[in-house]
Amino acid sequence: MVVVVGPSGAGKDTLMALAARHFAGSADVHFVRRVITRNVDAGGEDHRSVSENDFDAMQRAASFAVWWSAHGLKYGIPASVLEELAKGRLVIANGSRSVLDRFAAVFPRMTVINVTARPDVLAERLQARGRETRDDILKRLARETPVIKGRYDVIDIDNSGALAEASRAVVEALDAIIARQGCSR
Repeated sequence: MVVVVGPSGAGKDTLMALAARHFAGSADVHFVRRVITRNVDAGGEDHRSVSENDFDAMQRAASFAVWWSAHGLKYGIPASVLEELAKGRLVIANGSRSVLDRFAAVFPRMTVINVTARPDVLAERLQARGRETRDDILKRLARETPVIKGRYDVIDIDNSGALAEASRAVVEALDAIIARQGCSR
C-alpha cells in the first residue's frame, strides 16, 4: 500500500494523475478512486462524490478500509482495495497525514509518499484553485505541519519546481516499490 500525503496545493492530485497515466495498462498497479462528500465539479482528483447521508450509510456498512473527516468533508478508501492487495497489486491512494495511524492499522506493509512544496508555492496554488478565501488560505498555511513518522517507509518529494521532476521522482519511487515486491510490469 502506498499512501500519498501532503498539504493542500502541494500537487498530490496532479502527480498521482501523471503516475496513473505512466502505469496505465499495468495489471499490477491500482490507483484508488476515493469516496468524498465533495461535489464532483469541485475540481482536483477524480473521486466518487456522495452525499453525507450516503457516506454515513457506507461507513455503517463497512464499505471503507479507512475513512476520515477533514476541512468539512468526509473521505473514504473503499474496502475493495483489500482485494487488490490480496491479488499482489501495488495500491496507491491519496491519504491524509493526520490519519496515517489509521492507514497503518489496516495496511501493515505501507509506504508513504510525502509531497511537499514551499509555502509561497502552496499559497499561489491554493489561490489559483479558488476554493478558499485568502483568510482561509493564510490559516491553512499557518497550521503546524504534522510530523510523518511511524513503522513505515517515508519518501519525501518536493514539488516546488518543475512538475516533470517531481513526476519522475514519484514514478521512480513506485518503480522501486514494484521491484521490491516482485511485480512485473
